[in-house]
Amino acid sequence: MSPALAFGIAAALLALATIIGIVLRRRDGRRRDGGSLRFDPTDAASAELGSRATLVQFSTEMCTRCPQVRRLLHTYAAEGDGVRHVEVDLTHRPDLSARYRVLQTPTTFVVDPSGAVRARFHGVPDRHALTEAVAAV
Repeated sequence: MSPALAFGIAAALLALATIIGIVLRRRDGRRRDGGSLRFDPTDAASAELGSRATLVQFSTEMCTRCPQVRRLLHTYAAEGDGVRHVEVDLTHRPDLSARYRVLQTPTTFVVDPSGAVRARFHGVPDRHALTEAVAAV
């Protein structure tokens, strides 16, 4: 293989990786539709949903951004009337990641009082988008 061809292939792979990284970063923290998912409160340590909305955070022990999201959601729930924050550790319950289609941590669900997932966020949720999602419930 010629050095020019090897350099061209390496440059193309670098450009592709950069584009993929930019796309993933832009999608991080944005609100997505919850689809037809329903959250079962018995899957969490506390089996009670908020009267207005519940913020369900999926995390793992090795997640570096999970403490930041935990503080954000805890503060948000404390400020909101009828809003509750629940954390589910997928380290000890990996079966839940398949059931709720959680591919990365942290992932946050906005759940209505009936258990229907109304919105989901991958990564650190944007506070403004979180406010809009809770208001839509």
